[in-house]
Order: sequence, then structure tokens, then C-alpha cells
Amino acid sequence: MGKLDFSVLIKHSDRFLEGFLNTIQVSIMALIGSFILGAIMAIFRISPTKPLNWIGTAFVEFIRNIPLLLVVFFFYLGLPALGISLDGFISGTLGLTIYTAAFIAEAIRAGIQTVPRGQLEAARSSGLSYVQAMNLIILPQAIKIVLPSIGNQFINLVKNSSILAVVAGMDLMYFADLINSDTFLPLSVYTIVALFYLVLTLPLSFLVHYMERRFGQSDADASRAKGKPKKTKPTGQVTM
Repeated sequence: MGKLDFSVLIKHSDRFLEGFLNTIQVSIMALIGSFILGAIMAIFRISPTKPLNWIGTAFVEFIRNIPLLLVVFFFYLGLPALGISLDGFISGTLGLTIYTAAFIAEAIRAGIQTVPRGQLEAARSSGLSYVQAMNLIILPQAIKIVLPSIGNQFINLVKNSSILAVVAGMDLMYFADLINSDTFLPLSVYTIVALFYLVLTLPLSFLVHYMERRFGQSDADASRAKGKPKKTKPTGQVTM
């Protein structure tokens, strides 16, 4: 019980693999959903339209200040009281998506506020609507600025997907609990699970660092290019 026994991975490879694939699936779905919802809520938070501003602020402040488990339980245990029944996988995915979206919204909002306001005004004066100006001009710059923060939220999302085990969401941690109850080898089982999570999070972390350096280098190159004086062609001498 106190020694590592990696043979448990071979004996229960089917359940480890199923849980690993389900964790990848829920992570991808929640990642896409939380980014879209987070971007929308970030725009709502800085919208000049008061009702949208209130909705965005209420969403972020409420979700950020309650535990993820309660958000998941709302979908898994709360909705059945309203006649809507969801399985553990869907409940966990929805809860994880909404919870992460609140933090992404706050990160994107902070990025938007660092973009000079004159760019939004210039975009509006050129004929773009508020939504078009945000999507085409402001958001791309804001996301580049807060990319490390958003990347960290995505990494946290992958790790937080273990919450699905609480609602029988068929994720990696859920199957790890089942395997542990059969083998009574917690050190071996959960060490293997930790390695599976590292397989997911380490490449994502390296990707975030790479994109951060890439964007930083492109911005530095652009700044240097702006600072260089324009070369002018020699006028040549006038000959008589």
C-alpha cells in the first residue's frame, strides 16, 4: 500500500483511458464555452448600456465569489427540482464552463481597459458598430495583453475538471476513485492520475509561454519598425 505499483495502470488501462479521454472532452468543451461566454460578459461589463453592464457585473461578482462545487451542484441537484434532469457529465461541464467564464471575463475586461479609448472612438467614427469595433479592433489587442492570465485560467480549468468525480461525471478522477476502491493502492492510483493531468497541463503551459513570447516579439519588432526613420532615395546631382 505504501509502495508505487505501476502495474495497476496496465491492469486497469481501459478505465484510466476512458477517464482520460472524458477529461480531455470536458476540458475542450468547457474551454471553448468559457472563453466565448467570458468575452461576452467582459463586453457587457464595459458596455455603455446600463442593463448589459448590470448583467455582466452581477454574473462575474456572483460566480467568482461562490465555490465551484456549488455551481456544479446547482445543475446536478438544483435543476431536477425544476423538472430538468442532467447527468453528471453535462452538469459538471456546464458548471465548469460558467465558473471559469467569470474569471476569463474579468481578465479580458482588464485587458480591454488597457487599450487606449481613442481606438474605440476612432473605430466608431469610421462607421463600425460597438460590437464590430470590439470584435475587430479592441478584443484582439486585449486578449494579447492578458494572454498569460487567460492561459492560467485554462490550466486551472483542466485541473478543476476533477470536480466531475463528485457528481459521477465519468472523468479521470471518477475512475481513479473506482480503481482505488478495488485495489486499495491510493499512492499508485493517484500518482498515475497526477501524471495524466501533467500530460494535459504541461503542453498547455508551454503553449501559453510560447504565444506570450511570440506576441511580445512581434510587438517589439513593430515598435522598432515605427521608431526607425524612413529611408529616402538620394536626389542626385544636377549636371549642367
